Amino acid sequence: MPFFSYRCTACDTMFETLVRSGDTPACPQCGSAGLERLVSAAAVHGKTNAALSAARTQAAREGHFSNYSKSELRRK
Repeated sequence: MPFFSYRCTACDTMFETLVRSGDTPACPQCGSAGLERLVSAAAVHGKTNAALSAARTQAAREGHFSNYSKSELRRK
């Protein structure tokens, strides 16, 4: 079962959910079935140094450091 990201067209809530084939999810906020499936980046399997480096570079470019550990943030 893959994770999909959705945006509710009724209340503009964005959420992720597991979807089985043939199932139609509903918005957890308002219960509406009017959803727009969003395009999201593929998840990298495992944590390789190259994947971590790419994620950190992108996070720094976007202005946040959410994927750094607390000990790594203290060194910066």
